[in-house]
Amino acid sequence: MRKKVTVVGSGNVGATAAHWMAAKELCDVVLIDIIEGVPQGKGLDLLEAMPIEKRDSHIIGTNDYADTANSDIVVITAGIPRKPGMSRDDLLNTNYKIMSDVVGKVVQYSPNCIIIVVSNPLDAMAQAAYKLSGFSRNRVIGMAGVLDSARFRTFIAAELKVSVENVTAFVLGGHGDTMVPLSRYSTVAGIPITELIEPARLEQLVQRTRDGGAEIVKYLKTGSAYYAPSAAATEMVDAIIKDKKKILPCAAYLEGEYGIHGMYVGVPCKLGSAGIEEIIQIKLTAEEQAALQKSADSVKELVSVIGV
Repeated sequence: MRKKVTVVGSGNVGATAAHWMAAKELCDVVLIDIIEGVPQGKGLDLLEAMPIEKRDSHIIGTNDYADTANSDIVVITAGIPRKPGMSRDDLLNTNYKIMSDVVGKVVQYSPNCIIIVVSNPLDAMAQAAYKLSGFSRNRVIGMAGVLDSARFRTFIAAELKVSVENVTAFVLGGHGDTMVPLSRYSTVAGIPITELIEPARLEQLVQRTRDGGAEIVKYLKTGSAYYAPSAAATEMVDAIIKDKKKILPCAAYLEGEYGIHGMYVGVPCKLGSAGIEEIIQIKLTAEEQAALQKSADSVKELVSVIGV
């Protein structure tokens, strides 16, 4: 019997995540949204693509959480983007209200699920989902590091003209300006990139990684990235469904790891059928630790606004 994954929010990120999952035949997918007709239309369109793709994934679109009952994983992409003239606190409070509503219904219908949060601001929304759900910390995971490290890997591969498959990269910290790309832990076929790329050029790639989302927004003007974010969420779903024990950078609730307490921050995690099965602690230099702490402090600032 195939696993059941619910995707909350049928906008670009949600619908594309449903597409990736169905195309890989990972699971059956329920696409849910408050807007009538949109999840139903996108769900049916995707279902009708399955004979062409030779996949037996079943997809439905709905506005009713009863259809999501007993989901194994729930991916939350719901939320509004920041609009011109809107303060950060306004955005936070609006998305917190949406998260409260969504998580309440998810817990009601799928009390044993694992939640993956994609909504922004990512780390604060993951913390909100964790507190609102009452789930253990291994079952509420934020998607950020997989996306950020994929961007870093893209830029490294292009710079060195090598296959992206050869490139491993680690990005820690919050999802945003304070993320911490770890160059010395990033490799090409096992060779540290610090031996392959000049420091000044490497710093440019690190900065481009930090600005990865903003660069795409600048091009699109009225939207933001969705192919890579949805692919990142799908990789996490894949690791959990297949119990891969795959080490991926995820936003996790830290209880003393890396010297950080009571905060969602991006760290290397082992993902398997139980969700986060282990938080991997790597040795950081004083400079890297300070950067990670700065990142955690910026998350703390956000969560204090919404009181979680």
